[in-house]
Amino acid sequence: MAGHPDHDKSGSRAAAVLRVTSGNFLEMFDFFAFGFYASYIAKAFFPSENEFASLMLTFMTFGAGFLMRPLGAVLLGAYVDRVGRRKGLIVTLAIMAAGTILIALVPDYATLGLLAPALVLVGRLLQGFSAGVELGGVSVYLAELAPPGRQGFYVAWQSGSQQVAIMAAAAIGYALNRLLSPAEMGAWGWRIPFLIGCLLVPFLFYIRRSLQETPAFQARKVHPPVGEVVRTLGRNWRIVGLGMLMVAMTTIAFYAITVYTPTFGKSVLKLSDTDSLIVTFCVAVSNLFWLPVMGTLSDRIGRRPILLLFSGLTLVTAYPALAWLVAHPTFETMLAVLLWLSFLYGSYNGAMVVALTEIVPPAVRTAGFSLAYSLATALFGGMTPLISTSLIEATANKAAPGLWMALGGACGLLATIVIYRGLARVPAAERVSPAHM
Repeated sequence: MAGHPDHDKSGSRAAAVLRVTSGNFLEMFDFFAFGFYASYIAKAFFPSENEFASLMLTFMTFGAGFLMRPLGAVLLGAYVDRVGRRKGLIVTLAIMAAGTILIALVPDYATLGLLAPALVLVGRLLQGFSAGVELGGVSVYLAELAPPGRQGFYVAWQSGSQQVAIMAAAAIGYALNRLLSPAEMGAWGWRIPFLIGCLLVPFLFYIRRSLQETPAFQARKVHPPVGEVVRTLGRNWRIVGLGMLMVAMTTIAFYAITVYTPTFGKSVLKLSDTDSLIVTFCVAVSNLFWLPVMGTLSDRIGRRPILLLFSGLTLVTAYPALAWLVAHPTFETMLAVLLWLSFLYGSYNGAMVVALTEIVPPAVRTAGFSLAYSLATALFGGMTPLISTSLIEATANKAAPGLWMALGGACGLLATIVIYRGLARVPAAERVSPAHM
C-alpha cells in the first residue's frame, strides 16, 4: 500500500538532511579532535622547551586552515553555484577527506623533522579550503530543500550535525583517557580519533552520492560562471561584510565553548581531561537542543528579535560569566558557565544561519554565504584558541577570553541592527520572505 504523499515527502527530506549534513559531521569531528589534542600534537610536531610557544605554534597551524576558507568560499562556492549543490558537495567532501587522511597518518617530528609539521599544515590548509564552502553549501541546500515557513528548523541541522560530531569526539576522547596512559596518548593514542575519521570517509561518500539536486537550483535558468559570481560578490560587498559581522558572534562563541574548552579546562583551570570532556559533551547536547528550537521559533516570530536578544546578552554576560568561573574553578562551575554560553550560542545561531541564507542574492547564494562565513571564521572564530591563549598570557587574566566573546556579541548586535534597518526600507512585495523581519 502506498504511503501518504506528505509522509513520503517528509521522509525523503529527513533522509536528505542526513545525507547532506554528513560532511559537516566529519569536518567538525576533525576540528574538535585537533583542538582537544592540541597539547599532544604540539609535542609530536612542534617540540619546544617552552610549553606556551609549542601550543601557540599548534594553534597557529589550526588557525592557518581558516585563512584558506575565504579562498575556498569564492572558488568552490562559485563552482557550487555553477554546477549544482549535489556535485559541489561531493567535491568538498573529497578535499576534506584528503586533509584528514594526511593529518592522521603523517609521522612525527622525531621521524621526519621539519617535513612533519609542514605536512600537518598542508592537511589543515586542505581542510580549510574545503570547509570554506561546506557550511555554505549545506546551509543553502537545506534552505532550498525546506518546505515554506520551515527554513529555520531545517537549516539549524547544519549546525546540529556539528554538535553530534563533538559529542562523538568527546565520547571517544573519554574512552581513550580511561583505556590509555598519558604516555600512550602522547605517543600514538591522539591519532585514533583522526583514524576513525578516515574510516568514515567511504561511508560518507556513499550516502552523499545519493543526494538529489534542489528544486530551487533546477528551476533557475541561468547559472553564472565564476567570473560573474566574483563580480556579483563585489557589487554586494556591503551585505557580505555585514554577514561576516553577524557570523563573528556565532563563530567566536562556538570555537570558545567547544574547541577551546578542553584546553582552557586543562591548561588554565587545571581541571582533569575527563572533567573537560564531560563539560564539552554536555555543551554539545545543549547546543543540539537549542539550535532547532530557536530555528523553529525564528520561523514563527522572525529572525531579528532572537538575533538582537542573544547577541546583546553575549555582549554583557560573557566576561562576568568567565570571571566567575576563574574565581571558582570547579567542575560544577565550569559546567554551569559553559551551559549558559551554550544557550546564548545555540539560540543566536539557530536564527543566524538561516538569516544569512536569506539576505544573500539567490544567484550567488552559496558563494556569498560561504564568503561571509569564511571571513568571519578566518578573522574571528578560527583564531579564538590562539587569541584566547595570547590574551591570558598578555594580561595575566584567566577570564580574558570573555572579552573576546563580548566583542563577538557586539559585532552580531551591530550587524543585526544595520541589516534589518535596511530590510525594513525594502517594499514588502520585494522581500524574499516575511521571516526576514
